[in-house]
Amino acid sequence: MEWIILGIVVIVLLAVILIYNRLVSLRANCRQGWADIDAGLRQRHDLIPNLVSTVQGYAAHEKSALEAVIAARGRALAAHGPAEAQGAEMALGGALKNLFALAEAYPDLKANTNFQTLQHELADVEDKLAAARRALNAAVARFNAARESFPAVLVAGMLGFAEADFHRLDASEQGRVDQTPKVAF
Repeated sequence: MEWIILGIVVIVLLAVILIYNRLVSLRANCRQGWADIDAGLRQRHDLIPNLVSTVQGYAAHEKSALEAVIAARGRALAAHGPAEAQGAEMALGGALKNLFALAEAYPDLKANTNFQTLQHELADVEDKLAAARRALNAAVARFNAARESFPAVLVAGMLGFAEADFHRLDASEQGRVDQTPKVAF
């Protein structure tokens, strides 16, 4: 009888260890997804000063559009937490769209190879960010499904595994994430 009880305890313990290790691995994938998004955002923020300085030479009197991009970038860099950062990044995206719209009014700017290169690099970063967001959401879905499946659901909460959050967009961004950014020349 003792051996049976000991055997059941060992089996339960092994099951909990396997569940724990799987959830740790899936949670790490979610954290990696957020880190990938952060890396893409950092790359985007590094490109913006170069883009602004290129535009300044051609559209010096369009100071308000340039200042809006600089201010939005500052707010995005200073944002704390995913929700605040997400809102700041969306505002920055809108300011960048306005900046690119200026290029339509300045044919010399549109023809500038430095501006074109920066615009292409920014479009590439936006594509990578969209892919990183999709990868994060897939990792979150796998983690949440594993956390909520049986028998993990019995022990996940006790082991400290809370539900992971998906990367969400506001209404103005929905439907555009999977589209390639438009680059006007």
